[in-house]
Amino acid sequence: MGDVTRRTALGLALVAATPAVIAPTAARAREDIAPAAPAPGLVTETTKTLNAALGGRLDLARDLDQERATRGKLARIEADAIRGAQGNVVWPIAQFDFLKGPAPDTVNPSLWRQAQLAAEHGLFEVTDGLWQVRGYDLAVMSVIRGDTGWIIIDPLTTAETSAAALKLVQETLGERPVSALIYTHSHADHYGGARGVLTEEEIAARGVPVIAPFGFLENAVAEQLLAGNHMGRRATLMFGSVLPRNPEGHVSSGLGPALSTGTLGLLPPTVELSQEIQTRVIDGVAFEFMDAAETEAPAEFIFYLPEKRALCTSEVVCATFHNILTPRGAKARNALRWSRVIDDALVRWGDVSDVTFASHHWPVWGTDEVKKRLTAHRDMYRFIHDQTLRLANAGETMFEVAEKIEEPAVQSEEMTARNYYGTLNHNSKAVYQYYFGWWGGVPADYYALPATESAPRYVEAMGGADRVLTLGVEAYEAGDYRWAAELLNKVVFADPESRAAREWLAASYEQIGYQAESGAWRSYYLGAASELRDGVPDAPPPKFGSADFLDAVDSRDLLDALAARFNPAKMAREPFALNFVFPDRDEAMSVEVGAATVTPRSAPAEGAAAKLTLSRADLDLVLLRQKRLVAMVPLGEATVEGDLTALMSFFGALDQPEFWFNTATP
Repeated sequence: MGDVTRRTALGLALVAATPAVIAPTAARAREDIAPAAPAPGLVTETTKTLNAALGGRLDLARDLDQERATRGKLARIEADAIRGAQGNVVWPIAQFDFLKGPAPDTVNPSLWRQAQLAAEHGLFEVTDGLWQVRGYDLAVMSVIRGDTGWIIIDPLTTAETSAAALKLVQETLGERPVSALIYTHSHADHYGGARGVLTEEEIAARGVPVIAPFGFLENAVAEQLLAGNHMGRRATLMFGSVLPRNPEGHVSSGLGPALSTGTLGLLPPTVELSQEIQTRVIDGVAFEFMDAAETEAPAEFIFYLPEKRALCTSEVVCATFHNILTPRGAKARNALRWSRVIDDALVRWGDVSDVTFASHHWPVWGTDEVKKRLTAHRDMYRFIHDQTLRLANAGETMFEVAEKIEEPAVQSEEMTARNYYGTLNHNSKAVYQYYFGWWGGVPADYYALPATESAPRYVEAMGGADRVLTLGVEAYEAGDYRWAAELLNKVVFADPESRAAREWLAASYEQIGYQAESGAWRSYYLGAASELRDGVPDAPPPKFGSADFLDAVDSRDLLDALAARFNPAKMAREPFALNFVFPDRDEAMSVEVGAATVTPRSAPAEGAAAKLTLSRADLDLVLLRQKRLVAMVPLGEATVEGDLTALMSFFGALDQPEFWFNTATP
């Protein structure tokens, strides 16, 4: 499916019904009322001026990070691509080779610099006995030489890129077995490629530990399983999955080059560490672990290697100001906790660290430089937390706070603390949401009409579609792209068929994207512009995960994911219960199917209408649409006792969400 990000998607959150509202019918916008919209790729003088001003204010010519990003390079993958088992391209090696020379007009010069650094790829030595493979996925894979084999830290997003990374290590440094696998946190780009470096058989035969932070499995599953469809769709925008790799399209996520498009899986951890500071010896190497939950991920740790004087900051500190609320959607993160964890690491290990490395980007060498980086990032999360609360407590709303917070000096002094992924504007809103929720206390916002109903009324009140379209074009031509986007978005939501409104809105988004220092912002805006011009991608829906990912999912969690797809309007019978028996797991589960909800339980129900017996592995394949229940029963692969129609009613009431839903249009 090309460059489309493959995401696990088994559930959609139910949307609460709202009272019916009769909205006026907006007059259609005349297609000839406005001049033709600019062609894609055009850069206005306003955008050039703003980008040049930022480039002039920052010391983009400093070469320290360039030295760091290339230091210790030993080898690189020489093939043209990393490919899957069927020969499909998972990662084109040369896809970011265009990132040479000075920034083009279409890219923020600070982001261009970050993109060049993040695209450096190969195997790099960090310190004696410690290496990283960088530039072949969104994240990086770190490798430590143990007494008997390789200790792998964060095996990338997909099995294909992970296997290619390990092959590069083996070919360059020598053949050794994988003696331990460590997941620093519960995001898929740090565990999804596990099966590219290790198998269950090896874990069982050689006792290979798979180590993760407290709460890892629960949180990894929850994000991918329950909210996967919506997050996955927005991730295609955030990570530029459908954009070309060129100066007019995706240049970098800011956090790393891009997501790979291979096979995502999961090997469950054999050990989840407690939330206490722990010292462990893993294949002869001493580790000191510190819990970092509720920072960048709900389950995360950082660790120190005392024998190497090396500090791994996972994704708590890397070469960008991070997202406190990611644009793809997730739970808002705790900025105060984030700052405290960094300060604790600074106090505990700052004076004894010669190098710090992370799950993204390049390392920093030298004790003073390590402390400088930790201090800068500690201060960024503390700054956005405290300043948001200071303004909010004075009565400012979420959007007012975001506009009033100005860039602190640390972002000019420490380039790795800049807005390459998260931004001050977005993160202040995330802090606000973390404490106060999604609205700013203004009653009109609390029960506001949805955009599809309010937009026609706004357009009518402002003089009709032609008038609003004209005002939007005037705002664009004045370089006021945010206001142009607001106006033109009203026309598009009132009259989705207006080609002129769509083209001008796309042009407005494009200029905002070209100005963005954040790779995530850039790709999101350019992806929205593409959708306005060409519609949602004409591509097959992503595969709904993989069997080995679902195999790691607890059965009750899996049934919870089905419950989140339950559509009460499709259920036309009285409440009933169903029992599920999974002999391969020695489990008996049940679901209570009510008029409006489905309640899973980890025990069979008395008086159930029906009982379905099949292996959990086969149920996983049914959910992946690789098997069909109606075909399994005659073959004896599944048995049904009781009322077959009850079972059919349950599965028939489960929505199968469309992946390519509209985002930039109604």
